[in-house]
Amino acid sequence: MKKYDLIVIGTGSAMNVVQAVLQSEPGSRIAVIDKDPPGGICLTKGCIPTKILVYAAEVLRTIEGAGRLGIEAGVRRVDFTEIMARMHRSVDPEIDAIRKALEKAEQIDYFPHPAAFTAPYRIKAGAEALTAPRILLCIGSRPKIPPIRNLASVGFHTSDSILTIENRPESLAILGGGYIAAELGHFFSAMGTAVTIIGRNPQFLPGEEPEVSDLALRQMSRWMNIQTGWEVIEVGAGGKGGKRLLARSVDSGQTRRFEAGEILVATGRASNADILSPEKGGIEVDENGWIRVDERLETSQKNIWAFGDATGRYMFKHAANFESQIVYANAFLGENLRVDYRAIPHAVFTVPEIASVGMGQSEAVAMDGEDDILIGFHRFRDTAKGDAMMLEDEFVKLVVEAGRGKILGAHIIGPQASLLIQEIVTLMYSDSPTVLPIADGMHIHPALSEVVERAAGSLMTAKEYRVRLERGML
Repeated sequence: MKKYDLIVIGTGSAMNVVQAVLQSEPGSRIAVIDKDPPGGICLTKGCIPTKILVYAAEVLRTIEGAGRLGIEAGVRRVDFTEIMARMHRSVDPEIDAIRKALEKAEQIDYFPHPAAFTAPYRIKAGAEALTAPRILLCIGSRPKIPPIRNLASVGFHTSDSILTIENRPESLAILGGGYIAAELGHFFSAMGTAVTIIGRNPQFLPGEEPEVSDLALRQMSRWMNIQTGWEVIEVGAGGKGGKRLLARSVDSGQTRRFEAGEILVATGRASNADILSPEKGGIEVDENGWIRVDERLETSQKNIWAFGDATGRYMFKHAANFESQIVYANAFLGENLRVDYRAIPHAVFTVPEIASVGMGQSEAVAMDGEDDILIGFHRFRDTAKGDAMMLEDEFVKLVVEAGRGKILGAHIIGPQASLLIQEIVTLMYSDSPTVLPIADGMHIHPALSEVVERAAGSLMTAKEYRVRLERGML
């Protein structure tokens, strides 16, 4: 059995901890195990390759909309093969570089094999038996596949496999209505594919504020067919080599059929913990298979830590990077830090772009009541820059605690939403997490950031906001 000071399973954000340990404890021996291409989901299958693709879609939609500004422009041809190849030219060398670095590192033994516990603190990686007093579980997740009749035999893509295709499908049915479905639907529809999104939830992008979801549905429906409240229950062979889908209404139970050349399943993520045989390592998992951790990100087994997708909490690369700092401080510096999730932002890179952080209105109202929650709201079009860009219904919405002016959440839909929200995220983690620095601070004029400033300066009670929204006064 090979003995190490640290065993790390996963080569995503766990490598932040590895680098820190190599610097602070230069004599350490570390085993790094990953059954997948090194680099983690973000680099190999997730945010980086997909954002390379959706940027091409964003540029295309911008060109298509140039006529509104008096600019005659058009798209002569979309080279799907080249767009996919460009993505691989960017991502694949990074994966190879990480692999070579792991293989050559003097203090690291790299095992490109599945890992599983055989006992507490004992891991089998391929044919090797390993042990260490400290273990990091940064094992990622995998696409969740719903139990749909004939799905396996008919064939389908996931967000993993769709990145390997070379030819653009003429039509594509995407199962799921979350951010993965939205982003990939945005990309393929811009490339010229006839896209149908079929979501079980009655709300498109159910994790967003209802007003954000409604606007996203209206605007994105210009380019694709988005069906909410439908659950695909069976698939089969369709005409001309395509595939037929039978869906059932979640509300009424009635059925309807859809046809598409290909099927993409984007119905969420599932835990990888089962591959680890966690019970043999004394690692507890929850009812959905995610690894249980405490507020310090330690598992049920002392000195075994889990973070990133492994816990099923916030499956974003930036969240995993943030958690890696907590784990390093607690596991290697002897600190006792609790992970603070008050301001975990996310973005949906579609047209329109979406970004959110913190609480939504309903959660805040349930906590404090309508009279004690303030809503700040402002539309992009009512700023000089927004008017210059001919924006229409895009907006910023802030959720604020009435007494102290503390920012509880923010929700933005419109151009550069992922950039605009950062001002708010940074404030939420500061010693003064209130709207005052935004409302009183100086913002460049004319710039899109003024829409955040004006939302902070136009607060109303949640009740007043609800009434005005219902009456179409916003």
